Amino acid sequence: MDPKKRLFELLYERSFLYREEGFKLASGKISPYYLDCKKTTLSSEALPLVGKLLFEEAWKFSPQAVGGLTLGADPLVAAVCFEAGLRGFLLEGFIVRKEAKGHGTKRYLEGNISAGMRAVILEDVVTTGASSLKAAQRAREAGLEVLAVVALVDRKEGAEEALKAHGLPLRSVFQIEQFLAHQK
Repeated sequence: MDPKKRLFELLYERSFLYREEGFKLASGKISPYYLDCKKTTLSSEALPLVGKLLFEEAWKFSPQAVGGLTLGADPLVAAVCFEAGLRGFLLEGFIVRKEAKGHGTKRYLEGNISAGMRAVILEDVVTTGASSLKAAQRAREAGLEVLAVVALVDRKEGAEEALKAHGLPLRSVFQIEQFLAHQK
């Protein structure tokens, strides 16, 4: 089966939720639909598909590293790095903490990265782009050259414009319209 089609099916079956009263999003908005991607991205069937599809989008920017905000990006980073390894490419992963580590290095970023590396931010779902911008800011503060944001799903609620205003193109594997159309 086509990997993109199968990943869509898994995301729709496991992660797409719809209810009239709505869900509160990280952006603070209320929406009648929600994607709880970790229910999919943490599964053995989906993880290789996630790695393949996100790698193919991220690799277009020739990154040396991929990373994103914990917790949503953690399985994405691992999957993409694993896929890179299978293909014989060197790629480092990093995780952006929500708060600096309270001991030891006291860093926001974890991973074998160094200033000057080219990086792509990974996201499970983008809405307004605020989380992506936070991850990109922390990565830039660590000296990384952030090239783009690659997401599994774009909710099409302003993220592309917000990221573009900060010089970051957005690429996504899926758009929310696909899930809404499938629901009917």
